[in-house]
Amino acid sequence: MIQATAQTRVITGRVQSQNSQAAISGAIVSLIKGGKAITKSDKKGRFTLTVPNGPLILQAIAPNYETTTVQITAGQSSIVINMQPITIVTPITTDDKAISEVVVKGYLSAPIAAAPMTQALAGRVSGVAVAQGNVKRRSNITSAPAGRFDTEDYSPINENIFHSATEQPLSTFSIDVDRASYSNVRRFLNQGILPPQDAVRVEEMINYFDYNYKAPAGKDPVSIYTDMAVCPWNTSHQLVRIALKGKEVDARDLPPSNLVLLVDVSGSMNEENKLPLVKRAFAALVQQLRPQDRVAVVVYAGAAGVVLPSTSGSEKKKILEAMESLQAGGSTAGGEGIQLAYKIAAEHRSDKSNNRVILATDGDFNVGASSDGELQRLIEKERQQGIFLSVLGFGMGNYKDNKLELLADKGNGNYAYIDNFEEARRTFVTEFGGTLFTIAKDVKLQVEFNPAFVQSYRLVGYENRMLQNEDFNNDKKDAGDMGVGHTVTALYEIISATDKAGKAVNWVDPLKYQQNTVVGHLPEVLTVKLRYKQPDENKSRLMQQVLPYNRQLISAAPEDFRMATAAAAFGQLLRNSAFKGDITYHDVLQLASSAKGEDKEGYRAEFIQLVKKAQLVNKDKDQE
Repeated sequence: MIQATAQTRVITGRVQSQNSQAAISGAIVSLIKGGKAITKSDKKGRFTLTVPNGPLILQAIAPNYETTTVQITAGQSSIVINMQPITIVTPITTDDKAISEVVVKGYLSAPIAAAPMTQALAGRVSGVAVAQGNVKRRSNITSAPAGRFDTEDYSPINENIFHSATEQPLSTFSIDVDRASYSNVRRFLNQGILPPQDAVRVEEMINYFDYNYKAPAGKDPVSIYTDMAVCPWNTSHQLVRIALKGKEVDARDLPPSNLVLLVDVSGSMNEENKLPLVKRAFAALVQQLRPQDRVAVVVYAGAAGVVLPSTSGSEKKKILEAMESLQAGGSTAGGEGIQLAYKIAAEHRSDKSNNRVILATDGDFNVGASSDGELQRLIEKERQQGIFLSVLGFGMGNYKDNKLELLADKGNGNYAYIDNFEEARRTFVTEFGGTLFTIAKDVKLQVEFNPAFVQSYRLVGYENRMLQNEDFNNDKKDAGDMGVGHTVTALYEIISATDKAGKAVNWVDPLKYQQNTVVGHLPEVLTVKLRYKQPDENKSRLMQQVLPYNRQLISAAPEDFRMATAAAAFGQLLRNSAFKGDITYHDVLQLASSAKGEDKEGYRAEFIQLVKKAQLVNKDKDQE
């Protein structure tokens, strides 16, 4: 004990506003170098932290303040952390003298193909003004005030319930490889607040992580794995894991890319975590391009315009200069921008290329084709022509998660939320192939449960991916896509038919005309059927996998299974799910710590820190 005490010291401190020196309560203070300690400031901004000896780096996070890091020297025992308030700029929309034009040199699209133009984006009000010679045209539309905050939109999630395996033996859904929800949740927790319940999509929490599933070795581009263990949030139930792995392809062997970067430069993007971060994200993508790849840059505000025509990936300097020239101002003609981006993508489309529009926005469409129905029909039409849409979400306050998720789903593309440059690097560098190149489209899963073993079941998450059972064999029904090397994990919570402790889950009357006995083999729990299409085909192919019975504790399950389970449990806690059982944040921490493994990129270690932050925030909420 004496030796352990000698190796640590106590740091006391105060967190305050840099401007007014007012105390900041509820700030999360943690070590980001030199240890793993974490605490929270009290009502007077004070905190105490037991830390190792030696030099350290502390980080402070609080709502409405910039994240702050400070260095602690080896002998230092106290610190004052000054945090800079986030500045909100209120737009000027009525005084023309106060309006400054942002000029972007680029090219005008058809009907005057490749004609030089100057695209002027009005400073904080409407419009894209196009100058041709001495003639200037300006749109007459005024943007909504950019000072609207706390108007984030999320689609409501009605959690999946238990279904009787006798009366509803089939469960059908579309796979999901998006991870926007996880990074969005991280953004909230890093500000010291809990996310809205509907911002938490449990399947995206699960699928955020890399899992070491074995890649397919046969002709199919996807492999299927199944296993089961005791459910940690209700130990009288079982937890089934269904895991998919997409084939790996060397980046040098990937088909050429025909990309159009569609950038929202409206007034709402005029914040540090929006357009400046978009530029850095796309700069990371540009560095991955090969000479055979092509990229164009389209922008939209009050209207849409082409900043860079389709250009070879070898001309990186030219592409980067076009991106760097962008500035924000104006209203948001999102529909017009998407139409123009698809038009340019179609001009350079080929059957052997990866044709994709990549949209970067906060989702605040308010001019033009902005309704969900209009945008959905437009994107579905282009999807049939082999041009896919991926969506990157940025920012906070007016973020429209529901609209962006819909666009990506209908466009056969990925949906990611970029909350920091590390997430951009992961999207466009670490997982370049998986983000941009599809190996299997319209991937659907249908699980048939054996009533001889399974009394009832529920799918954990995937609420907005559910399909009718008849949709499984219907090749006209759209579903999710898998990219190079992608993994997909789904969890089912099941109540065993032989489990005497399990309560019957029958919310409907028993069927009158069914057989009184169930025929089946007890060791066979379920059968997984998977349908997918090759990227250039319209007829699906079928795969199947059977799960035999296996009873094991979750602690004995494979490392990846434990990590997926920890992510699912964390998501249910954040949602305050009716099905979260008796699991606690402490239990999630233990489960995730046991599944950390090699963790080359540090994502699992970061998860553990997020759980600790949520635990602190939740305690504070309980005490209010």
